[in-house]
Amino acid sequence: MTTEWNSGLLNCCDDLSSCCYGFWCCPCLACSVSGGLNENHCLPLCDMCSPAVMSAIGIPLCVPPAGLGLRVALRHKYGIKGSVCKDIATSCICVWCNWCQLHRELKYQTNSHGVVNLQPK
Repeated sequence: MTTEWNSGLLNCCDDLSSCCYGFWCCPCLACSVSGGLNENHCLPLCDMCSPAVMSAIGIPLCVPPAGLGLRVALRHKYGIKGSVCKDIATSCICVWCNWCQLHRELKYQTNSHGVVNLQPK
C-alpha cells in the first residue's frame, strides 16, 4: 500500500510541539527520530559534522547522510510515495524541515495503527 506523507513539509500546524521542538533543539529532535527508527541516537551527528569535513577538503555541498538515510527508510517502511531524488532535494533544502516532517510522520505512523479486538457476545 502506497500513501502520501501524512504531514506537510512546511506545515507546522500539523503538530506544533514537533515544530517547536525542532526549532529550539533540532539536534535533540533528530536524535529522537533516529531512536524511534531503532537506529543509534548519535547518527544525526553525521549531518552536523559532514558539511564541515566536506568543505575542509574542498567540496562545498554535502547531502545530509543521516537525514537522507532515515527519510528513505521511513518512506520504505510505511510505503510512502516518493523517490530518492525528492528525498535528496528535501534533505538538502531544509534540514530542520526534513527532521520535523520525519518526527511528525513517525508519531503519526506509530500512534494511528492500533488494533481493535472485538469479542462476539
